[in-house]
Amino acid sequence: MAFREINGKMVEATVTPGQRLFSQRGAMLAYKGEVSFTPNTAGGQGGIMSMIGRRVADEDTPLMTVEGNGTVLFGHGGHHIQVIRLSGDTLCVEADRLLAFEGSLQQGTMFLGSQGGVMGMVRGQVSGQGLFTTTLKGHGAVAVMAHGGVIEIPISPQRPVHVDPQAYVAHHGDVRNKLSTALGWRDMVGRGSGEAFQLELSGSGAVYVQASEEKL
Repeated sequence: MAFREINGKMVEATVTPGQRLFSQRGAMLAYKGEVSFTPNTAGGQGGIMSMIGRRVADEDTPLMTVEGNGTVLFGHGGHHIQVIRLSGDTLCVEADRLLAFEGSLQQGTMFLGSQGGVMGMVRGQVSGQGLFTTTLKGHGAVAVMAHGGVIEIPISPQRPVHVDPQAYVAHHGDVRNKLSTALGWRDMVGRGSGEAFQLELSGSGAVYVQASEEKL
């Protein structure tokens, strides 16, 4: 296991020879040992397609490749950090909430409109979050950022979960997403998120929700 939670706003990562981590630029707080940090313009293991998603989502800053032999402390902006462990499944996470992840995970990009249709596109335009969501698949750990702490809410076929789009952090499992509105189109003019929009997650899995709607 590469990540160890030090407190709610800091994680320690173990770096060993022959393995690598990827982190958001500026996330390194301190390190011990022989550790190197190199900008990764290929977007982790996802190649060019993952970078396309990050750039469309206005993320021009490349990931950092972390290699060597030692330990690194990660944190960013005083945000709450949640470590999520994957056992072969896929995690979908807002790209700007991704702090660091193990190099064993395959990175990709999911266009939210592919599941939500036109309303999935509306989500990116109105809520202020990107149309693209980063996907991480395989066995390994991911550290994500949020405001005010994170709660994991189970999703079951009999009980879908409705989430404010700006409170959404990530989800995993066999889950479909659909954006709906509780208001008419005239009522939505000039409104951002809140009760005007609801992200419905159905299937089997879990969704991670932050305590604050503030954007990172």
